[in-house]
This record gives sequence, structure tokens and C-alpha cells, in this order.
Amino acid sequence: MLINQDFAQSEPKSPVKRRLELVGNTNRSADKENELSDFNRATKLLQETIVKIEGAYAPSTIRAYRADFNDFINFCHGRNANALPAEPHSVVEYISKLTESGRSSASIRRALCGLSAIHKLNRFVDPTKDPDVALEMRRMHRKLGRFCSQAGSINADILDKLLLATDDSIRGIRDRALMLVAYDTLCRRSELVSLQVKDVKNNIKNGVETSSILLRKSKTDQDSTGKWLHLTQRAHLALIEWMKRLTEGQKYLIVGIDRGGRIARSSLGSGQVNRIYKRIARNAGLDELIIEGISGHSMRVGAAQDLLNSGASMPIIMQRGRWSKIDTVMRYLGNPPIKHRSQK
Repeated sequence: MLINQDFAQSEPKSPVKRRLELVGNTNRSADKENELSDFNRATKLLQETIVKIEGAYAPSTIRAYRADFNDFINFCHGRNANALPAEPHSVVEYISKLTESGRSSASIRRALCGLSAIHKLNRFVDPTKDPDVALEMRRMHRKLGRFCSQAGSINADILDKLLLATDDSIRGIRDRALMLVAYDTLCRRSELVSLQVKDVKNNIKNGVETSSILLRKSKTDQDSTGKWLHLTQRAHLALIEWMKRLTEGQKYLIVGIDRGGRIARSSLGSGQVNRIYKRIARNAGLDELIIEGISGHSMRVGAAQDLLNSGASMPIIMQRGRWSKIDTVMRYLGNPPIKHRSQK
């Protein structure tokens, strides 16, 4: 049997309670709209900034700015905070989160550099200059250190082993040309994938045929004056064999190949260079720990170390590798070359 209290609970709420509930819902809706508005505004500003800096920064720098700041926008959105402009305390919390996430100190410094650049480009106050942010960066460095792991080197001996691990398929022909050109030219991976077919020139000297490739633009050549890179005969032969497989009108020299063996028209992504080296290294039987140290710059590192071992002077090495800072070269040269398990 129902009592009066049961009936009272089932009756409609009083006008006062209904008004209070409506006001509460309105406030919550307004807060949610503000959060979405801040999120959308920050995202839109980031997109406009990326468009504005196209051509002024290297493509890899722009990709890093976009990825890092999108991550920061999502971080701020999850905490109901504005990302652009950001408050220093949000940046402090973000650094703490990145420190605990397992990212390297170099990666965190890169993310902070991106936050600073995006704010400055939009004429906002730079929150990364706040004393609290500086203190949090010191905590991060004390915990993670400042060490930046350098790419493992692939010297001439290891290069020979990798070449033996390739076959005569279209992919194997491409891979041999890729590795030998990378080793001879000491190209950065972004430079490597930017090389064009029309910029290859054949040379004949003393009856020996070789090739040269025009590097149109590099990290240290922002004015695009260009530089001719010279290949050995072995690299020349591998490149000529690969170019015979390219279709007429092909623009880029280093391109992708799909599962069906069809050659792509577009340039190979710079991030794929690393994966190609690692795949070949596994086929060559290198130790997995060594393979983990291989990156898209490993040929560049190994070639520089081989130049040093052959007696080349520091100015020659810097000129060959297009380095502008001697401390960067020393960091490369101080990294021991990769050794095959059988060489240990």
C-alpha cells in the first residue's frame, strides 16, 4: 500500500526547483560551449599559423610544430584550459605529464620550443619563459638528463653486409641505390628523398663513368644555391640500374614501391628511410639491439666516421656532410660504429 510520501515523491517538482535546475543546466551548457569554443579557436589558430609559416621553416620542423601543439591542445582541452594563449601553469603540468610518459628530454625540449614559437607567431605572451616553467624544465632534466641518443652508425663494413642482404627484385634494386647514394652523399633523410631524376648528371673521367646529383636545398642552404654531390662508381652503377626501372616523367629519384611491385610517383616519405634500413638489417642478421639504434641518419654517421678513420680533416668532413657546427660533427664522430655480432 502506498503512503503519502510515495505520492509526494512522484509529484512534479516545484516551480522554484525547476527554475534552479534550468539555471544549473544552462550554466553547464555554457561552460561546455566555452570549452569547445576554446578548443576550436586554438585548433583554427594553429592551422592558420602552419599555413603562414609554409616555406619559411623546414617541412620536418612544421610537422613537429603541428604534432606537438595538437597534443598540447588536447591536453588543455582535457583540463578545461585554454591552449592558445596558454597559462604558464598549464605548460608546467604538460611538462610534468611528458616527463612521466617516457619521452626523452630532447623530445620535451622540442615540444616546448614549438609551444614558444606558435605563441610568438601569434603575438601572444610566451608562457614558456615563465620562471615556474623554467623550474619544471630543470626538474625534468634532473630526472631524465640532457643526453640525446645519437643515431647508430652504418660504416662501410656494415654497408657491405646490408647490400648482400638485398635481392634482384625491384625493391632490392631500389634499396641498393638508396643505401649507396645515402652513404656517398652523406645526405640527411629529408635531403635524400628530395633528390630529383632530372638533377642526375653522368661524368666520364679517365674512362671511368660516375654520376653527380644536384642537391637543390638543404638544412644549411636555405637560399637554395644548390650543391653537386659526387658518387663513386659503385653507387653510380646501382643508381643507373634503378633509374632504368623508373617510368618516363618520374620526378623524384627515391620513391616508394607498393606490394604489387608498382613504383609510386610521389617521393618516399623521410620517415620510411629508417624503416627500410631496419628491414634490410634484419635480413642481414644484425643483432636486434643494434637494429634499434639505426635511424634515417645512420648512413650519414657511418660515412663521416669512415672519413675520419681514412685521415680526412675536420673541415673536409664538415664540408662533405654540410655541417655548420663543429660540436654537431664531434657528436656524430664520437658515436662508435655498429658492429655485426660476428665482429664482437
